[in-house]
Amino acid sequence: MKVVAFNGSPRKGGNTETLLKRVCDRLEKHGIETEIIKIGGELLSGCTACGACFKTQNMSCIIYNDDVNGWIKKMVEADGILLGSPTYFSDMTPEMKTLIDRAGYVTLANGSALKGKVGAAVSAVRRGGSINTINSMSNFFTISQMIIPGSSYWNMGYGAARGESEQDVEGMQTMDNLGENMAWIMKCIDAAKATIPFPDNDRSQQMNFIRTEAES
Repeated sequence: MKVVAFNGSPRKGGNTETLLKRVCDRLEKHGIETEIIKIGGELLSGCTACGACFKTQNMSCIIYNDDVNGWIKKMVEADGILLGSPTYFSDMTPEMKTLIDRAGYVTLANGSALKGKVGAAVSAVRRGGSINTINSMSNFFTISQMIIPGSSYWNMGYGAARGESEQDVEGMQTMDNLGENMAWIMKCIDAAKATIPFPDNDRSQQMNFIRTEAES
């Protein structure tokens, strides 16, 4: 099994990366392969809601030929997805929003390609606003019919200067517990695949609404 993690922070080696690594370290102890991809600081173009992905259905955005298409492929191939972002004005970074918007549209247009996978979001924060950041990223998981594990606290770590989040004892424990819970759920899903298939939900009407919005 594999988890792909996306770091929405433009700071290399920053607090968001620390949080993601902490979760990934715990996942790897359970034999789950992990990969962290830094998307923060990249020049990315946002979704235009053109709806072309619903027409082509080739698991990619045909408007922009950039790294996002490769990241979408990694999401589809993975068993779990981690999203991490620092808290900017009580929300995620624009790079993370771009990934969510474009990956969300493309995967929904391709039969909800992420359904049944496990997803979690973490946020580094100086003081406040991280609950909204985490919730915003988690909305991507819910509409994608993914499974979200909980932890012993909200998935945040306090710290402004590089390395400060490592001093947040409760934050680090929260990341450890998130990794443990995520690994357990992934193992349960993997063990049940042969006997309990994921529901084949009919979303045709909902997709029609989304497609109509994109074309309006």
